[in-house]
Amino acid sequence: MRVLNRRLTPSLTLAAALIATLATAPGAAAHPAADPPPAKSPQAVGRGGAVASVDADATAAGIEVLRRGGNAVDAAVATAAALGVTEPYSAGIGGGGYFVYYNARTRTVQTLDGRETAPHTAGQDLFLENGAPLSFADAVTSGLSVGTPGTAATWQRALDLWGSRSLGDVLQPAERIADRGFTVDQTFHDQTAANQDRFRDFPATRALFLPGGGLPAVGSTLRNPDLAATYRELGREGIGALYRGDIGADIARTVQHPQVDPAATRTVRPGKLSRQDLRDYGVHLQDPTHVAYRGLDVYGIAPSSSGGTTVGEALNILSGTDLGRLDSTQYYHRFLEASRIAFADRNRWVGDPRFSDVPTRELLSRRFADSRACLITPDHVLTSPLAPGDPRHPAAGCATAGKGVAETHEGPNTTHLTVADRWGNVVSYTLTIEQTGGSAMTVPGRGFLLNNELTDFSFTPATPGVPDPNLPGPGKRPRSSISPTIVLRDGRPFFAAGSPGGATIITTVLQVLLGRIDRGLTLEQAIAAPRASQRNAAATGAEPAFLALPERAKLEAIGHAFTDAGEIGAATGVELLPDGRWLAAAEPVRRGGGAAAVVLPSSR
Repeated sequence: MRVLNRRLTPSLTLAAALIATLATAPGAAAHPAADPPPAKSPQAVGRGGAVASVDADATAAGIEVLRRGGNAVDAAVATAAALGVTEPYSAGIGGGGYFVYYNARTRTVQTLDGRETAPHTAGQDLFLENGAPLSFADAVTSGLSVGTPGTAATWQRALDLWGSRSLGDVLQPAERIADRGFTVDQTFHDQTAANQDRFRDFPATRALFLPGGGLPAVGSTLRNPDLAATYRELGREGIGALYRGDIGADIARTVQHPQVDPAATRTVRPGKLSRQDLRDYGVHLQDPTHVAYRGLDVYGIAPSSSGGTTVGEALNILSGTDLGRLDSTQYYHRFLEASRIAFADRNRWVGDPRFSDVPTRELLSRRFADSRACLITPDHVLTSPLAPGDPRHPAAGCATAGKGVAETHEGPNTTHLTVADRWGNVVSYTLTIEQTGGSAMTVPGRGFLLNNELTDFSFTPATPGVPDPNLPGPGKRPRSSISPTIVLRDGRPFFAAGSPGGATIITTVLQVLLGRIDRGLTLEQAIAAPRASQRNAAATGAEPAFLALPERAKLEAIGHAFTDAGEIGAATGVELLPDGRWLAAAEPVRRGGGAAAVVLPSSR
């Protein structure tokens, strides 16, 4: 990767940027100049399809594919691949994710579980050393933390099932961005700075993201020709190049024999992810979670993610209360308490269903929700860690069962994109390499970071004496909080949304849903609203803007406690308007602001 310092040019409009990229064939020059960055807007309205992501180049890549006649799945893969270039600390082919798809022809929702898996050699002692758990910092920056990547397999499976273009075709915009480079913004600069101590210890990562030993300057251009070449290889040879070929051999070698600077002082433990683990990897096509809420159908991702069950349980708990008629204090109180209860149950019951008997159907039952909803009173705050309920034997009245289960650590990064096409198909897709910068290990010569997803496992049982469905195991998928969601009204799309943010993803998506459905907010307003995240803890993490609300004092008077959590999430969404136009919405400020676009813009 090279860094080319240059003077910033004024941003082109999105349409002009697309024309410019289409007019220049990839590879026309050995080192073609980067295109000026597309204009970045947090909202757009129009026809022909819509894309919303955190990054303008990635959104433009998806729009380009839609303009060329591709469908929502084609555009989602193109957008995700571009995010692997411009948001490499959050996503890429070194990670995994969850893909939720609405088929306009059949009016059905289907999902793909592309979560990373533990090596076949992994046992419950994966993160134990001399009988004691490793520190999180030691576990993250190691080969031990790297799960078998699922992103490339997810892209291919989605295209095979529902797409209309080849993988090689939809990777072309991302290849072009990687070859020509993208403009470094403040968020990318800051994320690099936060990880530079880790990045310096790995020569391949240092060369890629700290060229010349320094941080990339805001306004400079970053190129990643290695990743462009990797994408071309995947497009030419298919994903077998990663799961059975040379790319996979390089991944396994990097995990088993990390290349560490001899001057590094940290101990980087090798992992055991093998070429056989890569050959054995599979994406799971599975039914979504589903709950009915206010006459709408809300679809999410089922375990191994806890997103769909936890969001769905919270909605069921809240369904007996008219949130639109409550004052803001009581609305926030009930949102926080429903989140607390749903997380108490999530922490106890949800893991990889291929290894644990996860009561997915029971967690989403109204009978179970009723047995938990009655715990909420208007003038009292529940004590955390709240004990879980028993979804298979819900009490006739309010009850809990056993000890409260503490939340385990989950990295705060990831990225989300939302896409719709002119035929009415919709994709809500969240992909990740776990925490910002993943394991910090770049595959030499390949241009992408490897995930640290296995640190989403519990290192030891979260609560001694209580069964933990999220302990490591051979071939097992760690529990996730990813929550891509699609909401239907009378069988047609109403809106779709999702967010990054580790365990805060669940509460962010829940808050967006409640804001749009119950509180009379537009989708843009629901995404922009101040956030708080209660996850069965004594104190609720909240953004500074939430802490500044006048309702805070009233909530504290009831018994709520708050801590400053900084920025929470970075949501995107699309909505089908009554006149048939699409609205695309992204963050106005968080993560530097998101990028929303439509194929044929029109006035609101």
